[in-house]
Amino acid sequence: MVVTVRSLGLQGISGYAVAVECALSGGLPAFDVVGLPDAAVKEARERVRSAVKSCGAKFPVSRITVNLAPAALRKEGTLYDLPILLGILAAQGDIEAPGESAAFLGELSLTGALRPVSGILPMAMAAVRLGIRELYVPAENAAEATLAQGLTVYPVPDVSGLLAHLRGERRLAPAPLWTPEAAGEPMPDFADVMGQENVKRAMEIAAAGGHNLLLIGPPGAGKSMLARRLPSILPDMTRQEALEATEIWSVAGLTDPAHPLLTRRPFRSPHHTLSAVAMAGGGSIPKPGEISLAHNGVLFLDELPEFHKDVLEVLRQPIEDGEITITRAAGTVRLPSRFMLVCAMNPCRCGWYGHPSGRCRCTEQQVERYVQRISGPVLDRIDLHVEVPPVEFASMRRRETPESSAEIKKRVDAARAIQSRRLEGTGAVCNAQMPPELIGRLCALDSAGESVLHSAFRRLGLTARSHDRVLRVARTIADLEGEEQISAAHIAEAVQYRNTELLHA
Repeated sequence: MVVTVRSLGLQGISGYAVAVECALSGGLPAFDVVGLPDAAVKEARERVRSAVKSCGAKFPVSRITVNLAPAALRKEGTLYDLPILLGILAAQGDIEAPGESAAFLGELSLTGALRPVSGILPMAMAAVRLGIRELYVPAENAAEATLAQGLTVYPVPDVSGLLAHLRGERRLAPAPLWTPEAAGEPMPDFADVMGQENVKRAMEIAAAGGHNLLLIGPPGAGKSMLARRLPSILPDMTRQEALEATEIWSVAGLTDPAHPLLTRRPFRSPHHTLSAVAMAGGGSIPKPGEISLAHNGVLFLDELPEFHKDVLEVLRQPIEDGEITITRAAGTVRLPSRFMLVCAMNPCRCGWYGHPSGRCRCTEQQVERYVQRISGPVLDRIDLHVEVPPVEFASMRRRETPESSAEIKKRVDAARAIQSRRLEGTGAVCNAQMPPELIGRLCALDSAGESVLHSAFRRLGLTARSHDRVLRVARTIADLEGEEQISAAHIAEAVQYRNTELLHA
């Protein structure tokens, strides 16, 4: 007898249907799993055997063949333990075969208890698209699965409880729809930062338009401190953005069972020793990297020149396209990677070049070599280059409290609302995502603005890409001031953020 139990699988960050076919036949006892299983799937044989005996059922003494269809796609992980167990019990007549409207996921312990698995949200969303009405998952995954909406999620504590439910003896209670709490832990606030008003202005512009940002300054000037406060002034995520980010974190196994939905924009700050694969994603079976984990949030690269060259070059295409395509032997996946790139660097190897103390002993050639670790194409994709000067003593000792993140966020939200109305239907949500074909229409300049931009184009040797990025930044500055027309002053300020002498010497 052959019994089919519905389940789900993951390809990249997308779920797909998997049919777990279980057949019992005569011959010498054996237990084979086919359908391109990885080592973890093959090991399900021992977990299933022990779990069946632990729940009081009899394990069949016959030839067992389990096929995971479609057999052309590689299966990985421990999530097929539960459907394999149910297929075997149904094939020997212990329970009725589950209907087409139900799907099952979960890892088994040897005692029959269910353990959580990764990637539940994208698989639950795939279940909704496939018309599945009931989804049985480990109890710790139930809250995350309910985020998909449109299906009944049953939290399964152990095999005995599930069998009693399927036999109609003791029903499992469906998991309630998880809703985020009203407030969480407070984020770092700009009110903690003394001085650096010009840098705060640049960060406000970056947040308002979703622009990439590079902070250049000596140690202790506050570069990292400022960058870590950027999420506190970014607009709140929409539910769609939150689901997109949570799907990626779910596949990576980073979601919190108690708070499965990301309600704040991701802030990823990888160490400079990471590899290109860790940044872009990949592996023998492609997984999300740092640029995808930062989707709809911030990717912060501290000590930018210390990153390996191949790691930085990986960023070029995702910054432009908002996604990355990874091809491996196991297949090709497309991962979303639309993020704000925020970088920080010292002006030289020792960090003190240009400092009033005069403690830097680097030669001009050493400074130039240090800066040239960052390629021109990468720098060209960063909209704002901002010098962070040393903090003056008077600024540190002043008593008045600096402007808070909440006050800055109000202006950012107002500017984003303007952009949302202007860009409706274009697929872009902020000025940094404005497609080139719209720039000429939405970033029109008067004669004075044209003159300023033309002068800067010649003087700084701007590329076509940097020309468009200057216009996008100027558009954001105008939006912050509530002005429809971009003026010469807006262009001049935008150009100022690409005029760092250290980088353009």
